[in-house]
Amino acid sequence: MILATKGIVEEPIGEPPAQRARLIEAVHGDCEWNALAESQRIDPEWLQWCWRWFNTSTFVRQTRLSSYSRLKAIGRWLKLEHADIVSPAQWDVSLAAECVAMIDRLVIGRFAEPGRHRAGKPFTPATKEGYFTTLRAFFWDCQEWNWIPRRFNPSRAFRTPRSIKSLLGTKPRPVADSFWAKLLWAGLNLSAQDLPKKTSAAHEQYPFEFVRALAVAWLLAGLRNNEYRRLRVGCIRRDPDPNDASANTPATENAGSPKRRESLSKCQSCLLEVPVNKTSPAFLKPVDQAVGVAIELWEKVRPPQPAVLDKKTGEMVQLMFSYRGRHLGASYINKTLIPLLCRKAGIPKLDPKGTITSHRARSTLASHLHKADMSLPDIQAWLGHKSPASTQYYLAQQPTKLAKAYAQAESFKRNLRSIEVLIDAEAVRNGSTASGESWKYYDLGHGYCTWDFFVECPHRMACAKCDYYLPKASSKAQLLEAKGNLLRMRQEIPLTEEECQAVDDGLGALQELCDKLSNVPTPSGQTPRQLVQLSGALG
Repeated sequence: MILATKGIVEEPIGEPPAQRARLIEAVHGDCEWNALAESQRIDPEWLQWCWRWFNTSTFVRQTRLSSYSRLKAIGRWLKLEHADIVSPAQWDVSLAAECVAMIDRLVIGRFAEPGRHRAGKPFTPATKEGYFTTLRAFFWDCQEWNWIPRRFNPSRAFRTPRSIKSLLGTKPRPVADSFWAKLLWAGLNLSAQDLPKKTSAAHEQYPFEFVRALAVAWLLAGLRNNEYRRLRVGCIRRDPDPNDASANTPATENAGSPKRRESLSKCQSCLLEVPVNKTSPAFLKPVDQAVGVAIELWEKVRPPQPAVLDKKTGEMVQLMFSYRGRHLGASYINKTLIPLLCRKAGIPKLDPKGTITSHRARSTLASHLHKADMSLPDIQAWLGHKSPASTQYYLAQQPTKLAKAYAQAESFKRNLRSIEVLIDAEAVRNGSTASGESWKYYDLGHGYCTWDFFVECPHRMACAKCDYYLPKASSKAQLLEAKGNLLRMRQEIPLTEEECQAVDDGLGALQELCDKLSNVPTPSGQTPRQLVQLSGALG
């Protein structure tokens, strides 16, 4: 980039992202704006506005770097489509709407930095949302700081379109259960022989206790990558058994002895102090006992080291995962530790949902806690989230749990009741059913219904005792029950809401049902009211 700025080469030479980020301040600190803007294919005035915002914004450095890159892409679009627009003060609602439409149709490689010619695929919805978020923040800040006049509302002008917002739902990516079980076994059974051999091109070399403590913490603690790097010495807190005096000994004293391990296993809980992060202050979270044991074993052999600056808090602290004055590398977990565990477990670094990364362990543990019926507020507190909406991005509904809940609900059976049915097998064999003789008897408790379409009868829950009714006290019913060739079966009967209420609530609801059906004809043609009048006249 510096060579391109000086005009020595035509385009910047590709460099790693970390090195590229470190060069930004150096390039802008010693350059001519016209030459730099020409190399970036951006108008110099727009580039200076972006750089001014970069130096004034209070976002964390990584956020400012990514936002600065997006603003430069917008500058390339402006130079190509609207060369006369060189300042945010010239923007209006119509230009903002055109910019939103451009971002919605943007593809990879379009308006990218010179020398980066990846092209083809459209941007993901999350990437587009990042552009809209950057533009809203940039124009809001410029207006709030009185750099430009208020000509429109950035929140409305750069609002994420509904078509994109609908694609930004929660997509948790827990590691597949079969893969995770093997990774757990590999991490808990890691040995010194599993560590990569030291070569000139090897990654950072750390002691075995260091790597084992980091592996167990990654598998069971559910932290962010930055939080692993910023854990401090003495981050393990224990709530010991008051009757066990050996558990109160210092953590680094005989930490590897069998007696010490036994005392640690008796501790009622193991708490991990999570450092200040982007969403919450420092807090304690319960973790598995294996995390405490592994970290305390590393603390026992950890050599004395100078305190280092915690950039987030501005304090000089002793970092847990630090060795020979160097703290844990930002890419160590993804590029060294996870491939190491995958090799020992005999699994690839890819599962059905993509590459196994540091952050996916966090989603996996949250999903397992959710499967174990831990409440959403508790999972939110365990993860250290500020909003429950953030926690939703980590929780995956397990198909087995969903199937179990569906089976327990039995929504398709809630309005079904079973009734006993007697089948006269002799009548069926003799063919007497063709002559109209009854062969199917629905047991009502006080009698039998002989109508074949009993399921469709509206009076089935409050029988009106029509011509198809056979009292159990009658001689015909007694002869029926005396037969030895009866088949006893049960049939599911769908009930209406009124009938369900009659079953659940008792006599009052049953009387209401009878009153409602008093003028509804029975299978024999008479209504219940007519049958009552007829029985009264005969009586």
